[in-house]
Amino acid sequence: MLGLAADFRLAGRNLRRNANRTTVAVLTVAGGIVAFLLAGGFIAWIFQDMREITIHSQLGHLQIVRPAYYEKGIADPYAFLLPAQSSEQQMIEKTEGMVSLTPRLAFSGLVSHGDVTIAFVGEGIDPVRERPISSRITLVSGSDLSDVTETAVLLGEGLAHSLEVKAGDTVVLLATAANGSPNAVEVKVAGTFATIVKEYDDSALRLPIAVARKLMRVDGATTWVALLERTEQTTKTAEKLRDELPAKSFEVIPWNALSDFYNKTVVLFSKQVSVVKFIIGLIIVLTISNTQTMSVLERTREIGTSLAIGQRRKFVMRMFLAEGVLIGVAGGLVGLILGYVLAAIISTIGIPMPPAPGMARGYIGQILISTSLAGEALTLALVTTLIASILPAWKASRLNIVDALRHNQ
Repeated sequence: MLGLAADFRLAGRNLRRNANRTTVAVLTVAGGIVAFLLAGGFIAWIFQDMREITIHSQLGHLQIVRPAYYEKGIADPYAFLLPAQSSEQQMIEKTEGMVSLTPRLAFSGLVSHGDVTIAFVGEGIDPVRERPISSRITLVSGSDLSDVTETAVLLGEGLAHSLEVKAGDTVVLLATAANGSPNAVEVKVAGTFATIVKEYDDSALRLPIAVARKLMRVDGATTWVALLERTEQTTKTAEKLRDELPAKSFEVIPWNALSDFYNKTVVLFSKQVSVVKFIIGLIIVLTISNTQTMSVLERTREIGTSLAIGQRRKFVMRMFLAEGVLIGVAGGLVGLILGYVLAAIISTIGIPMPPAPGMARGYIGQILISTSLAGEALTLALVTTLIASILPAWKASRLNIVDALRHNQ
């Protein structure tokens, strides 16, 4: 340990001897780290924001359904109904970390206004229990549903536009009930809503669950949707509920198992960050390698003298490697500080972003630098500078003593 400390003290003195070159090297590393933090922080914010929007607009943290509902329920959803009231539902509501548990009834049919008739996909909801789960749904016009028995409907923004209706208008919902007979109900449009998915808004509507049950002539729900205090509790709570609920009667599905769009977005953007990381690492390696090679050339006689008085070749190699590590540490720390400052400034101002493909509207982006991202950035600085120093250090340790002493003579 004492020898290692001595190596770093000597490496620090050598770096101070040529402050200009050292400063350029440190700033190069810092610039790469800042670029990595800002790019990675922006992607991390997108992941977090998209995750929370997905949870708080459609899926909740957990969904409890009958086994095989998502595999076979599209063809016959009412063969997989959950009870309207049960001891299992009360047990789930008392689970630690549970904020809200709400029933939903999925159904579909036709919505008609005047001469216009359009197919829809609908959800019967409990407006009161649903409110915390649907906090990220944007109410575009009108008002939200207020009561479980209210004869009113919320229309997706695109669906309302296609029907040419507004809040206060009346529409007719036509559906095939669970027993196979046709049924209809007339409801007032309470308002229109929007989510991040335009395709969903173009065909979706929400109805108080009591009215939906009357329309479909059923008593129950197709899913129970649970909202937790924190997203990080999802896996633990899902495992707990799986142990407590009868496996033959209930299936507990976390939100990320149902969000195909989110999962594919994470995979795509993660690969992009990996490419950015590789490019930044390559730039740092080339720059620091060039800096260290110049240092070896300028100190050739010094290295020859050290070898001539008995210093071992591995000492010379360690010295240059230590210099590379110090450059990486200094550049990484400077980059972290600058990255945090710039991220805070940019997040305060906001990044106006246009709607992504499949999204209805744009958003204001921010930069989120997590502890793990900062650690990854510092590791990138250390590893790349160390790799960049290996070849120059090896060349320095392999110098011929006589040729080194005659250098520039």
